[in-house]
Amino acid sequence: MAKRRGREPLEEGEKRKLDKKNFKKLIRVFRYVSPYKPTFVFGMICLLFSSTTLLAFPYFAGKLIDVAEGRPWVIIPGKDYVINSILEITLMLIGILFVQSIFSFLRVILFAQVNERSMADLRKHMFSKILVLPLKFYDNRRIGELISRITSDISLLQDTFSVTLAELFRQGATLIIGTVVIAFIAPKLTLFMICTFPIVVLAALFFGKFIRQLSKSTQDKLAETNVIVEETLQSIITVKAFTNEVFEIHRYTKKLKETVNIALKSAKFRGMFISFLIFALLGAIVAIMWYGATLVQTDAMSVGELMSFVLYTTFIGGSLAGLGEVFSQIQRAIGASERVIEIIDEEEETKKGIESQEKLKGDIIYDNVTFAYPTRSEINILEGMSLHIQEGQKVALVGPSGAGKSTIIQLLMRFYDIQAGNIMVDGKSASDYDLSYYRSNVGIVPQEVILFGGSIKENIAYAKPGATDEEIRQAAEKANALEFIEKFPEKFETLVGDRGIKLSGGQRQRIAIARAILKDPSMLILDEATSALDAESEVLVQEALDKLMVGRTTIMIAHRLSTIRKADNIFVIKDGKIVESGSHEELSAYDEGIYSHLLSLQFQMN
Repeated sequence: MAKRRGREPLEEGEKRKLDKKNFKKLIRVFRYVSPYKPTFVFGMICLLFSSTTLLAFPYFAGKLIDVAEGRPWVIIPGKDYVINSILEITLMLIGILFVQSIFSFLRVILFAQVNERSMADLRKHMFSKILVLPLKFYDNRRIGELISRITSDISLLQDTFSVTLAELFRQGATLIIGTVVIAFIAPKLTLFMICTFPIVVLAALFFGKFIRQLSKSTQDKLAETNVIVEETLQSIITVKAFTNEVFEIHRYTKKLKETVNIALKSAKFRGMFISFLIFALLGAIVAIMWYGATLVQTDAMSVGELMSFVLYTTFIGGSLAGLGEVFSQIQRAIGASERVIEIIDEEEETKKGIESQEKLKGDIIYDNVTFAYPTRSEINILEGMSLHIQEGQKVALVGPSGAGKSTIIQLLMRFYDIQAGNIMVDGKSASDYDLSYYRSNVGIVPQEVILFGGSIKENIAYAKPGATDEEIRQAAEKANALEFIEKFPEKFETLVGDRGIKLSGGQRQRIAIARAILKDPSMLILDEATSALDAESEVLVQEALDKLMVGRTTIMIAHRLSTIRKADNIFVIKDGKIVESGSHEELSAYDEGIYSHLLSLQFQMN
């Protein structure tokens, strides 16, 4: 199946054709119902009984009228059992409604059990699948789209399995059984109805589709006005700085006028549609009643049979109209299932490989590595790059923006597969290791620390979910975080807020360092870990980092060259290649070198 990248979240009106290929997609999602098959089958039986029981109501209602007119109801011709009591038929009608209510209740409960559990399984599978997909998958997707897949699309499928399929069965049964019954009751009147009623219903369906398109256009225009509001409020400082308040008001007013015009046009046609619907449907019923009345006059049918026929006709008309909406819902569900299956079919990260009870030592070799990101495969970020980082060494990567420093780190983390060359760790290809085992040996302290919305304790323990309170406390102490944590009233139970917004940048960095300490990796990555901090926070964070780096292979990325003076080796990268390497003293002594040039530029800025 061709992969479609970067698609917008599924729109409410988006549909797919009802063909064999698309139905297979819906059936693939339907397999999540399989574990609950007995409950589902029992629910379908209850649905069958509730639908057929209700269809007996018009027949008995007609017999009630006949008995009231003095026409006894002969249950079986040639037998003695005859009903001529209104009370008996009334009790039968009440019994029909009671039985139908019981089966309807059971059907709703059973379908709800199947639906909620199966869709929960699907959501869990989707979420689990998304988490184990490689990073290149996220390069081609928006987070909002992925959230829409788990929420909107599965909610649509949930409605389909709980309501739409039941309605399809019920309306279909009503249409088929109802038509057979009225053909038996009054063949001539049935033929007249077939010549008139369906034409009106089909015309109503066609008109209704046109109305829905107009309504969607109104919603689209309203969405455009909302975009203006969002853009303006998000950039309110810019708007005020350029004194463009009046301009934004005019822009919003223009879009509002367009929205109002389309809405009024939609209202006009909607009014026509409602008038047509009332006139045409009721007119068709009047025509049927007129023809039926002539049959009653000629004694070709009884008043009760005419009443039963009219009720059945109403049921059938409602079924025809309902089936239109059911098919429309199924089309939308197929579109949703297509999006869900697209993610389910994505290729996962390769996890299986070498595992060990011991930690990796951290001897790293990049051997003639060439790499380009999948989203721009025509541009090589690394071009035949080679370097060796010995076990326990502290090395730094420097160079201009876009040189490939972050790419080196991402490849070491095995976020992407390289196109050529090899990355060796402890004498074996990095790709030969079990992915979970391998990444458990790599720790990272990023420039922008994003914490989860729970407590400080939960965020530190994220590196080691089974850590004891004492281990978490020791990690915080080594990270110079214990002092500020103890100042909070809730201490380690303090909630950090969404993405850690309640903590300062320096505090977030020290939480990240504590997390890395608790993980105890053999390979450590420091990605601009102090670049966004004030002087006081930088000192505290740097002290914590110095403790963290002891005994580990450490790779530092830094634009502030003052932070890497103690590195054992510095690799200068340009255009995806190592162009210089050596200690700080060696590289700064080379006046013509890139490192010396970067050093002089920072000295001038300072």
